[in-house]
Amino acid sequence: MGDLLVEKKDHVVCLTINRPQAMNALDWPTADDLRRALQEFRDDDDAYVAILAGAGERAFCTGVDMKKFDREWPGADQGADWYRRFAHSGTGYMGYTRGTDIFKPTIAAIAGYAIAGGMELSLWCDIRIVAENVKMGFSERQYNVPLGDGGSQRLPRIIGLGRALELIITGRLVQAEEALHIGLANEVVPTDRLMERACELATAIAGFPQGSIRASKESVMRGLGTTLTDGLRIEAGLLNTVIFSHDFMEGRRAFRERRAPQYRQD
Repeated sequence: MGDLLVEKKDHVVCLTINRPQAMNALDWPTADDLRRALQEFRDDDDAYVAILAGAGERAFCTGVDMKKFDREWPGADQGADWYRRFAHSGTGYMGYTRGTDIFKPTIAAIAGYAIAGGMELSLWCDIRIVAENVKMGFSERQYNVPLGDGGSQRLPRIIGLGRALELIITGRLVQAEEALHIGLANEVVPTDRLMERACELATAIAGFPQGSIRASKESVMRGLGTTLTDGLRIEAGLLNTVIFSHDFMEGRRAFRERRAPQYRQD
């Protein structure tokens, strides 16, 4: 897929932005490749977990490649109606940042800079493992670029309103230990162990029965912004999609019989 490397092994899909010459900034073709790759991951019954990373140790992703994006952007020669449609139903400038229909686990493996749209791309993932050399934030603030790939919506949900507003307003970059302290990062590892650790975690998650993970993630995502009553109904409905499955019954039998379960991943 050009500047996006896709590797699948043992139910884990690793997507690597391979544009180190541009600090892994996305041009439009790479953003479109990322969109397609994530949709393929969503629809692949044999793919359980995705890892998103950037090539090298200098950057996870530094957002949109403004040197190329303006010339390549498909809406550049379109009128206002095209932009209205994109705002309503587009998948995002950074590939799939407006996608909310992937209920499989996703992990961001972040080294170096995760700034501007790259920061927003990291927030799209469920789990963020960061290297010791990480710097994360909205550096586009000084160039009068508003957030457009989910940062204004996801960051407050992840680290809380007060901290999120401070980072959004000031554009200050956060390093590894602070990212861990405020809940932006889930784990900090040595830079040379980043991908190893991300793969370890992904493999461990892929070893679980997937039905309960996906139902629980979907419950969280669909419940955001609802009342407690509506959220509990969503949770109960999704529970009912699992409790009559083979894997749910097999898990109960294996527990009673004190043996390893034999799941079908249904």
